[in-house]
Amino acid sequence: MSTAPTETEPPRGPGALGARETARWAWRQLTSMRTALVLLFLLTLAAVPGSLVPQESVDPVRVAEFKAQHPTLSPWYERFSLFDVFSAPWFAATYLLLFVSLAGCVLPRSRAHWAASRARPPAAPRHLDRLPVSESWTTATPPTDVVEAARKALRSKRFRVDVGAGVGGGGSVAGEKGYLRETGNLVFHLALLLLLVAVALGNLLGFQGSVLVTEGSGFSNTVAAYDTVKQGAAFDADSLVPFTVTLEDLAVRYEQNGTQRGAPRDFRAQVTFTGSPDAAARRDVLRVNHPLVIDGTKVFLLGNGYAPEFTVRDGSGEIVFSGPTAFLPRDGNNTSTGVVKVPGATPTQLGFQGLFLPSAALHPTRGPISVFPDDRLPRAVLTAWTGDLGQDTGAAQSVYRLDTTDMTQVLRDGRPLAQSLAPGATMTLPDGAGSITFDGVRRWASLQVSDDPGKEPALVAAIAALTGLMLSLFVRRRRVWVRATAMADGRTLVQVAGLARTESESLAAEVGEIAAALRTEEA
Repeated sequence: MSTAPTETEPPRGPGALGARETARWAWRQLTSMRTALVLLFLLTLAAVPGSLVPQESVDPVRVAEFKAQHPTLSPWYERFSLFDVFSAPWFAATYLLLFVSLAGCVLPRSRAHWAASRARPPAAPRHLDRLPVSESWTTATPPTDVVEAARKALRSKRFRVDVGAGVGGGGSVAGEKGYLRETGNLVFHLALLLLLVAVALGNLLGFQGSVLVTEGSGFSNTVAAYDTVKQGAAFDADSLVPFTVTLEDLAVRYEQNGTQRGAPRDFRAQVTFTGSPDAAARRDVLRVNHPLVIDGTKVFLLGNGYAPEFTVRDGSGEIVFSGPTAFLPRDGNNTSTGVVKVPGATPTQLGFQGLFLPSAALHPTRGPISVFPDDRLPRAVLTAWTGDLGQDTGAAQSVYRLDTTDMTQVLRDGRPLAQSLAPGATMTLPDGAGSITFDGVRRWASLQVSDDPGKEPALVAAIAALTGLMLSLFVRRRRVWVRATAMADGRTLVQVAGLARTESESLAAEVGEIAAALRTEEA
């Protein structure tokens, strides 16, 4: 037998935690309601940059412009994923931690609540007269009859009832109700879990695209047809519903008089659509907050504006551009800015930028302005540029801005050429560079196509959260006991008492009603 001393693990100092205890402590901290509230605040805070910084998934052109304007700041934004906040690892980590925290907090509480709601109400305390609300009296009615009457009275008020034996031939009845308060609290938090799942489902499988459509033109529901696209990581482009939408006419009504003159009153877009390539065309009317629904995909009418029609001829007299060009409104009277780019012009590329004024007027200090948003007196005020449009570099370029870095502004008599054109008028460029004719104007509508599989679960979650919140605010949990004790003189001592988990002004009245019902039974 060896006499060598055996090695033993040195004892831990008082209060030291092992790996299991540390993990259990960390889990309890994570699943506490305080931690869930902190994580919810952090998630809200983390979403703020997504509304302040241009997002790659929403508008890559704006992101490219931001990077060009802020070359020093942009690398730091990229390092912290500020151009794609909602797909950033730190945002996903906060989101998942909040989900785990709520699940670990709410699910065990739900199991415990389910067991408690099915358990028997607690037996009557020894001294009912010490409870906040109590009444007592004596009667000649036998204890068993009093107990039966109490059971019926509590049942009629929807209490969960349990009858217990008493001492000396007596008995007691325990009643409890108000469990819906805790149920509502749990439903509210479970609804938050469902809401997180719905948001995650929408972000993973959802699709959202926006497109600007002029009157007489349309688009197909394909990714390539949209101006901006936001799609989930698990979204399958083949799942898009193969519909087409054509904007036939856009009618806009404005307030004509009074202090609200010029305020928009109604937008109606007459559209023709097909649900599939071989389906017959159908007509419908789009209005704000009244989307067109095609096989579960919604088409929303968002904004609108004007698309002046131009015809551009180059130096050889050939038509190198003809059609509408969308101008973007910049004020309430639809004073709009836009550009016309003509890369195919010869001997040099042409670019035009300027204003479209639906109801033109000349302000003494501000120059050309629009005095009403409707097209009562349309004018296009244009300036011209020649040179390289910069479209061959491969860099993203906005269709609403003219890059004049490698271009020269057209001059006349040593001053920049600027001309106001009425419909049908032509601006001729000097030195035979070409011309542009203002042919007329159409309207354009901004349409948003949305396919979000998480919207129905999110609606259910919102309704459940509201219902649970109402229950937790207005339901009061309370307990009522009735004890009937046989006395030595042959009479029965009746005691009625109540106790509320939270302060309740109605408890005294409820105990009084039960006592009055028992006295009525005795009579």
